[in-house]
Amino acid sequence: MLKVQYYILVVILLVLAGYKSYAQEATHIISSTPVSIAAPSVDSFLLANHLDDVADSSFVIRKIIIEGNKTTRRIIMLRELAFHEGDTIKRSAVPDLFRDGRNLLMNTQLFHNVNISVIGLEAPYVDIQIVVKERWYILPFVYFKPVDRNLSQWLFEEKASFSRVDYGAKLLWSNFTGNNDKLNFYFVTGYTKQLMVNYRRPYIDKDLKWGMNLDFAIGKNREINFNTIDDKQAFFKDTASYIKDFSRTNIEFTYRKAFYTSHTFGVSYNTLNVKDTILKLNPNFFSNGKTSVRYPSIYYKLAFVNLDYIPYPKQGYAGELFFIKQGFDKNMNLWQLIAKGMGSWPIGKSSFWNVKALGTVKLPFKQPYFNTQVLGYGDLFLKGYEYYVIDGVAGGLISTSATQQLTNFSFHIPYTEWLTPRQIPLKIYGKVFGNMGYVYRHPDRGANTLPNKMLFGGGVGLDLFTSYDLIISLEFSFNQLGQNGLYLHKKGLF
Repeated sequence: MLKVQYYILVVILLVLAGYKSYAQEATHIISSTPVSIAAPSVDSFLLANHLDDVADSSFVIRKIIIEGNKTTRRIIMLRELAFHEGDTIKRSAVPDLFRDGRNLLMNTQLFHNVNISVIGLEAPYVDIQIVVKERWYILPFVYFKPVDRNLSQWLFEEKASFSRVDYGAKLLWSNFTGNNDKLNFYFVTGYTKQLMVNYRRPYIDKDLKWGMNLDFAIGKNREINFNTIDDKQAFFKDTASYIKDFSRTNIEFTYRKAFYTSHTFGVSYNTLNVKDTILKLNPNFFSNGKTSVRYPSIYYKLAFVNLDYIPYPKQGYAGELFFIKQGFDKNMNLWQLIAKGMGSWPIGKSSFWNVKALGTVKLPFKQPYFNTQVLGYGDLFLKGYEYYVIDGVAGGLISTSATQQLTNFSFHIPYTEWLTPRQIPLKIYGKVFGNMGYVYRHPDRGANTLPNKMLFGGGVGLDLFTSYDLIISLEFSFNQLGQNGLYLHKKGLF
């Protein structure tokens, strides 16, 4: 059985390699596609027919007319455009300008749809119209989130135990002042007693380049992951009292000069206290036998995102470099670098190929257990190893997939027009994928076998995409251990 799965993985990777070479030949499809002159739709750019007769001409933008922005400030929308009133543009540049403008406006995640069109031409002047459908920005929710690393672990390994769920209420207020800012409140009970507040404002200066984010969280737990045994998280629970409490405060400033590159500079202060029972179970949980750590952190992030649609990109590139220094004494001393990159290439009208690479290194290599999480946490996880974690001080993964759109339709739920478009989209994609990863652990692996070896996995799956960028992945994966299973994920960018 194990040999068969190896052969299947080789076939998958060879298929994907073929997709890559074909994708390189096909990428011109998007850039050379003319702007549609059909009737308005949420998926097309509109251009007056008579501009085709003056393809080599230049025009001066006289007006940019925006409709549908009841909350979003005009200046916030204009910030995302590469053309402005008074600019001179060539007819041949209009398709690219309109396409990029729509992508950037959609990637603010403020709108259900965006249409850009030419509505008036009086040579040498041209008028441009932008019509948007805003989302509902105030979203009160019942908060329900399993605490395990992925849905499959909670459903199948933990038997969907309600004791391993955080529940409560959350209020998400996007576009709080019309400046694409976000104010979020979380009141959480259940597995974790927690209060979280954050505010994010992308622009605080008149030039719309600098932004600021504020975060605060405080909470406590009766259960804690105190070690990794047999490549799985080991937990200890105290039903009589809380065994862990924590707090986190941070402030960060962002800088985005143009469209695709952003910089983030942050400072945070963190506290974490555990009962001495944890040190008896794992003396290396913190450094120097401590039961608590209090430490500041400084960090910097460089991000580049040039994607057609961030929640589910079919074309473009994105990358991120994240550097953080945690603590400045013997109790907490960690330097960490995280690198992420991804690219998507169309290989047909409704299919695309995707590659992702992620990696991290932590210095010095001698770290307490608290600082050794690598694969299996957050977006650094290997498909096929959803039930495992691999701890260490350095590691990474590479994954590749070929995806084909299977269906694209809409349906209507009565009395929901205030929340969603009249027609709610539902797109289903089929995919085949493969990934491999490696984690270095120093100086030994303890009671774990997955660190310090190359790991492989692959499989097939379905992605379901609907309103408010909700994407659920249903995947059948296998790994080199001879194991396979059906896994459920909430899909993210990386």
